[in-house]
Amino acid sequence: MEFRTPSYFALAALLDGPLHGYAIVRRAEELSGGTVHLSAGTLHALLDRALREDLVIAGEPYVESGRPRRDYTLTPAGRDALGAEAERLAQAAETVTRRLRDSARGQTLPSGTDSSNPGRVAPAW
Repeated sequence: MEFRTPSYFALAALLDGPLHGYAIVRRAEELSGGTVHLSAGTLHALLDRALREDLVIAGEPYVESGRPRRDYTLTPAGRDALGAEAERLAQAAETVTRRLRDSARGQTLPSGTDSSNPGRVAPAW
């Protein structure tokens, strides 16, 4: 499974334990270095999807400071999916980092490689 960035950070927000929606929004923004800004609609859509896919479970509703809340908890399947995505991203970053390092050393691309897109082999024509 591959996550979009907002979903990745929203689920990562739950690694330390259950959080309600607004706390997920704040924690995802913090974890992403301020690059992820979840709207209420986006958050609810991704939580609905995560619930359907058994990546999170929802606790019983409660009221805190006069506001209705519900805590969400990462499931073991959610933790596994998040770990797999973290590994995929780490491998992708390592590939790019290695290619950047190699290109900085002046190493040439393999024969038949499209220089405008180093991961793609150029057509034979």
